[in-house]
Amino acid sequence: MYFFILLSLLVRLISAYDVPDNLRDIYDNHKSGDCSSKLAEGFTDGIGGDNSFTYCGDIDGAIFVHSSGNGGQYANMDVDCDGVNNSGGACGDDPTGQNQTSFKGLLNQYGIDELDANIHPYVVFGNEAFNPQEYGMEPLSVMAVHYGIWGDTNDEDSTGEASISLAKPCYPGGGITGDNGHSENDVLYIGFMGPDAVPGDADWTAQDAGAFEESIRDLGDQLVAKLQN
Repeated sequence: MYFFILLSLLVRLISAYDVPDNLRDIYDNHKSGDCSSKLAEGFTDGIGGDNSFTYCGDIDGAIFVHSSGNGGQYANMDVDCDGVNNSGGACGDDPTGQNQTSFKGLLNQYGIDELDANIHPYVVFGNEAFNPQEYGMEPLSVMAVHYGIWGDTNDEDSTGEASISLAKPCYPGGGITGDNGHSENDVLYIGFMGPDAVPGDADWTAQDAGAFEESIRDLGDQLVAKLQN
């Protein structure tokens, strides 16, 4: 069965992949304006303490992170190494890595005990004060332009974080490590609602991030195509 699976969408306009026209329009049209349907507000980007970041419901059937500060902006991409092997690979210098993620208890059905940040590209989405599941999202999913899953949540009030296996291909020249992410607030994170976003047949036991991402690409493409501006 498909339990608690959500599709989170990460979009960056400069990428190894072509950005679909509808997604580029969404990125451009929502960045500079204010959010009219604020689901929760008062969050930060985890860097400067600016608490203008909001979980916004202005896109039909989806939730995204947005800030009206500085003329309109999205989130940054801090690096998360939580899960199994949390100090392995490029995560060796991560000072805050934990050995489990938020949805650990749901992973046995897919043949694994825990996510590996070096293999599973995931987004950290939701906070103690905001649970996306209350708006129809269901944990563990897919992402674009580099597809991944909703694999973890943040404590308190920070936003804008992804596993190292998602951050590195997004910023291949950015010196990404467990202790160094992408600081510009130009990353659009979108979470999709409903069970149709479930990557139930993904290659959860993949040995590298490329294989896992490829196994969820078709579903990601289908969901992106349905997005309306």
